[in-house]
Amino acid sequence: MKNKNKKIMLMSVIALMGQNAQAVEFKNFEGIRFVKIDAGCFQMGQDKQTDLNAKDKQTTGNELPQHKVCIDKPFYLGESEVTQKQWEDVMGNNPSKFKGMYRPVERVSWNDTQTFIEKLNSRDKGNFYRLPTEAEWEYAARAGTTTVYSFGDDSKVIRDYAWFGNEGYGGDTHEVGQKKANPWELVDMHGNVWEWVQDWYDPNYYKNSLETNPNGAETGQYKIYRGGSWVTKPNNLRSAVRYSGLPSTRSGDIGFRLVREIK
Repeated sequence: MKNKNKKIMLMSVIALMGQNAQAVEFKNFEGIRFVKIDAGCFQMGQDKQTDLNAKDKQTTGNELPQHKVCIDKPFYLGESEVTQKQWEDVMGNNPSKFKGMYRPVERVSWNDTQTFIEKLNSRDKGNFYRLPTEAEWEYAARAGTTTVYSFGDDSKVIRDYAWFGNEGYGGDTHEVGQKKANPWELVDMHGNVWEWVQDWYDPNYYKNSLETNPNGAETGQYKIYRGGSWVTKPNNLRSAVRYSGLPSTRSGDIGFRLVREIK
């Protein structure tokens, strides 16, 4: 593992910059680290008017309308995607196409993540783990920003923050933590692998979304994943981008990160 990655994975506590994130907590159980995300409000989705004549900022219909969302309780979000080592420590196998203990686990379906979470919760009875809601994920990805990406609107600097396609970085996944973190010290929120979230997909849900702690549609056929991957173009790495797949979908560019609830 590179020195930069070792530093990210092994430091016990890191002071963070930016409002609404307090500390990275070293989690001894399975070595999963979490950033505390404080409660707050933000504008979820993309404002279509910001995208005029901007090739890399194209809004899709399911990102509209932009709307206010409030997360009223703090939570811990995984500093990075769940790694292959962390998956193997719990599940005893490694389904990933692109092997590497400190790469994100992939080729895991939404259903597979639920099995992992169930086993993790049964082994660590002092905590409760789950996937983030779509609103929690975007709130953390934006990290207090209102720009298209967490680092601004300029896609030309995205290579400093993300592994993505068509820029010489394609081909496979990469070890977590090799790129710059967002303002709340979360890594790989843009790129590397897409990340499953808890919600069912409804292209029209934003029109009727709850303002406080929205949990998405009650039912559906598809589950949502966020964040872009090593395959995608810069436009699909935007904080507001939403994609979906069958809960049984397994792909070499979809993984996940965890929430640890605060009791």
